[in-house]
Amino acid sequence: MTQRVPLACNLKAMTAEQRARHRELAGALRRDAQEIAELPDGLRLRLPAGWWLDAAEFVALEKLCCPFLRFRLEMAEEGGPLLLSLTGRAGVREFLRAELGI
Repeated sequence: MTQRVPLACNLKAMTAEQRARHRELAGALRRDAQEIAELPDGLRLRLPAGWWLDAAEFVALEKLCCPFLRFRLEMAEEGGPLLLSLTGRAGVREFLRAELGI
């Protein structure tokens, strides 16, 4: 059986530069999110279509410190919104609300 990592952010998994960029992206993510929807196992954020590269960078950094999260980026057709889903096991939704301040 695989041992589960705790639902806790390990900021030591990032360099100082990565942590600074992660903070910057997390703040912009909160500011630019057009909608935050609760999912049974996490959250889904609706972002402007222009957020694609920043969302991908946020996911890459977030995965370093929070390996227990599952991510999904979905771009709607014809300039529609970008959906970023952050999900995982029980307790992830509450963890995300606290960590992201949403």
